[in-house]
Formats: sequence, C-alpha cells, structure tokens
Amino acid sequence: MDERARAALESELRDDLVAMGVKEGDTLLVHASMSGLGHGPRVLGQALRSAVGGSLKGTLVVPVFTAENSLTSTAHLRRARNARGSAAYRDFKRRMPPFDPDLTRSQGMGRLAEWVRTSEGTVRSTHPQTSFAAWGCRALELMEGHEPDCHLGEKSPLGALYRADARVLMINVGFDVCTAFHLAEYRYLSNPPKKVYSCVVRDGSGRRGWFHYPDVDLDDSDFEAVGADLPEEMRKGWQLGRRTARLFSIKGAVDHAVDWMTEKRPCLTER
Repeated sequence: MDERARAALESELRDDLVAMGVKEGDTLLVHASMSGLGHGPRVLGQALRSAVGGSLKGTLVVPVFTAENSLTSTAHLRRARNARGSAAYRDFKRRMPPFDPDLTRSQGMGRLAEWVRTSEGTVRSTHPQTSFAAWGCRALELMEGHEPDCHLGEKSPLGALYRADARVLMINVGFDVCTAFHLAEYRYLSNPPKKVYSCVVRDGSGRRGWFHYPDVDLDDSDFEAVGADLPEEMRKGWQLGRRTARLFSIKGAVDHAVDWMTEKRPCLTER
C-alpha cells in the first residue's frame, strides 16, 4: 500500500471511529483482530491515535499478556506437550525465558497490540503474565503500580482504567476477550477463589528464578454470556472499515458484570 492510499484509509477509519463516538481526549482499552480488515496494524493504529487527539490529548491501552510464562495456562501446556517424561519437562522449564518488559513479545494478543507495544513512547506495565501497554498522555499514570501478585484487579491497569473512566473499544472480536470483565471477578465476592500461579522472572540482581503467588482464579468461560446481557446501547455494533466495532464504558461493563456474576455464577461453596 503506497503512502497516499494509506493516508486515505487512515482518514476513513478515523471518520468511522469519530462517528461511533470516539473523541479527542479519550482513554481507550482496545481489543482488535486484524483478520479480514484489509490493512495492517499501522493503519488502524494511526487512525486510533488521530481519533483520540494524538499523544498530548488521548491514550491507547492494549493487553500484551504473556500466557506462555506460566505453569497453569493452556498456552504453556500446549508448548510443553512434546516434553514427555519428568526429565524432559524439567529441562523445558529450565529453558523457559524470564519475562522482560522491554523485550518479551505478547502472546495471542494480536498484531495491533504488538504494534502499540513496540511503538516509540509506549509504556508497559511490569506484570510477568498479564502486562498492558499504553501510548499517550496518561500512559505512565495508568501503567505504574501493577503489582506482581495482582493479574487484573484493583492494583492493575484495569483498576486504573476503571478509576480513569476509560472506554473499551472492541474491533472485530467478541465479548469472550473482553478483559474488563476480569475486574468484576475481583469484586463480585468478598473473598473470590484463588489459585497459585508460577512464572519465570529476573530478580533485582538479574538472576533468573521462579515467582510463585496466589491470585484470583480467573475464568472467562462465561464472558460471552455476560456481554450478551449488556444493555443494548453497550452492545451496539458500528461499522469500522470492513468489520464491526463496539464502544462502551469500562465502568458500565464492569458494574454490569459484577451484578451478572453475583446472580448467575455458582456460589463459592459450589466452585
């Protein structure tokens, strides 16, 4: 795609974003699949930057999780499948690279997320499994303070985005990947069920080691149902280029998910 065609497409996408309600000064948590959009992440990313008013006015946030850096995730289990036998698996674990916020690629988060993560001026939170990346005027404010024992709760960028009254923009994806709903898992019970997570990190001296910590037992299996029950104005689909997008308040989504989970998830004694 030549520069003239790219600029024209960026302008069209920006107009679509403005039509659906994206404004200068917005803080957006973006989930996007580039499949079938007909262009690369740079075009969409530049359109998003323009729609929020550039780095002096707006902020873009994307999840850049590293699920393979875990002993419990399905992504890790898929990678370890060929390490048959205890000795082979021990060797596989020994060779797992430690998380590096500056270098470790996101896994399964999509091409737009990687484009944002690697863009100049982007700030990444430091959680070794569920980090976020942010570009724009509130990037540092939203990414700092991501505690290593808090995946997606109050001490994570999700909590900061909720307090900042950010909005969620979902492009060509379903509610099953709506990260905001995870914050509700920390809220709908006073003492939500937990499990122990393990990942590879470097300590203050740069030495590789394992970090084990308890945190909420996350479960996204009912997120599609949570999203399907959102108020109609939050589920409304807008045309964005060749695909559909949704834009809604993160506070509205999380508060709805808390109510939904309180009513419809099994009680703690049944889990």
